[in-house]
Amino acid sequence: MNAEPRLQVRFYRTAAAGNEPVREWLKALPAEERKTIGDDLKTAQYGWPLGMPLIRKLEPGLWEVRIRLDDRIARVIVTVEEDTMVLLHGLIKKSQKLPLQDLQLARQRLRALHEGP
Repeated sequence: MNAEPRLQVRFYRTAAAGNEPVREWLKALPAEERKTIGDDLKTAQYGWPLGMPLIRKLEPGLWEVRIRLDDRIARVIVTVEEDTMVLLHGLIKKSQKLPLQDLQLARQRLRALHEGP
């Protein structure tokens, strides 16, 4: 692994309240799952650009980091701008297909990111 990360990582922050939804989602997970997710995000950060099985492009500007936990699957939807990976949305998948509402929420956060405060 490179000594220097290819990307900086930051959490998406809501304009109104300054909340960080992905950080809050992570804090609610068990410590072992947080560590697994953190390790996979670090792999993405240091190895960018990566492809399957860890990273899958969803559409222009959106990728999912695909994380296998012991008995379930997590996804973190991210965008990459210049040298920064922004964590837009995190979820535990309950079916094969990424739920449309989760994709729409990530799109909404991406738009808010571009519009700025």
